[in-house]
Amino acid sequence: MLGNFSYCNPTKLYFGDDSLKYLNEELPKYGKNVQLIYGGGSIKKNGIYDQVVETLKAQGKNIIEDGGVMPNPTVEKLYEGIEIARKNNVDLLLAVGGGSCCDYAKAVSVSVNCKEDPWEKYYIRFEEPDCETLPVGCVLTMAGTGSEMNAGSVITNHKSKMKVGHVFADERIMPRFSILNPKFTMTLPKRQMIAGVYDIFNHICEQYFSGDDDNTSDYLSEALMRSVIHSSKIAVNDPQNYEARSNIMWTATWALNTLISRGKSTDWMVHMIGQAVGAYTDATHGMTLSAVSLPYYRYIMPYGISKFKRFAVEVWNVSTDGKTDEQIALEGLSEMENWMKELGLALNITELGANMDMIDGIADSTLIMNGGYKVLNRDEIVEILKKSL
Repeated sequence: MLGNFSYCNPTKLYFGDDSLKYLNEELPKYGKNVQLIYGGGSIKKNGIYDQVVETLKAQGKNIIEDGGVMPNPTVEKLYEGIEIARKNNVDLLLAVGGGSCCDYAKAVSVSVNCKEDPWEKYYIRFEEPDCETLPVGCVLTMAGTGSEMNAGSVITNHKSKMKVGHVFADERIMPRFSILNPKFTMTLPKRQMIAGVYDIFNHICEQYFSGDDDNTSDYLSEALMRSVIHSSKIAVNDPQNYEARSNIMWTATWALNTLISRGKSTDWMVHMIGQAVGAYTDATHGMTLSAVSLPYYRYIMPYGISKFKRFAVEVWNVSTDGKTDEQIALEGLSEMENWMKELGLALNITELGANMDMIDGIADSTLIMNGGYKVLNRDEIVEILKKSL
């Protein structure tokens, strides 16, 4: 394991089918005014909203409603949330929902006391907050993003056709606490569940496909990938299987709480390309990732052949007998494709609403990252997008 690094994760997790009761332990640590952040209203239909509100009232909190957070939170919604927090002197941002709600809460947290335009400061210049931030807590209802235990926040600007994620270095941005009840994920439609599953898997891939050293983080990644593959096959056929859903939820957290990125350069190009597709189509995040992954990985495979061979053998149990490294690596990606088809994931961007006329614009909106086996140029991104149609 090469390189030097630090690791700290201050988020306290409560996990299990009775974990919501621990909200009673956390709420007394914060002031009276709680901004209750949620999405389109599904938590009102499944009863989670009532349980949370009952707890907040029992703790004597003033509840400031902030609903309507969309799956890809927009900069306009961010501005709205900032005004709600400022007007009501909010003491705690409580996100009840999936990763989008958690991401949005973190964006509001760093923006309430910011004297500049937060889009320009945080999502264009990628600066850190130099102002007081608000504490964030999460009650998670969808597994996928890992936002419950990291400092990342993704915001979409439709006007500029950009969907940008900022992983803040400031530990204050991480949720102070997160409540993870696997039962809360069981009412999700199948398409949302499998999109979350692929988001988990790709988070691991983005960190795994970098570096050539013998790295403990890679062994952890392989175990997490095998776990999500196994549990996803069960959950897609039996959505109410608690054990499978709990394993998926726990894997999602460890896939992106920075642990498996330690000692790694990481490669986030699938996310960069997928997010650019999302900015043009507003498609579900996990589906934009699945739609571009295979063309991207087949393109960069020759530059990281040893890791792709290892991926095939350790994750997909591909036999090495009488095969070249390239044949083994390609077979691994074929096994990955078969699994994606079994789940019902999107395998091209056409079905997400993208077309040939959008390719140049999507390429222009794609942030180019270092760290992977091949640093792409714009022409290569265009080529990968064409193969993704």
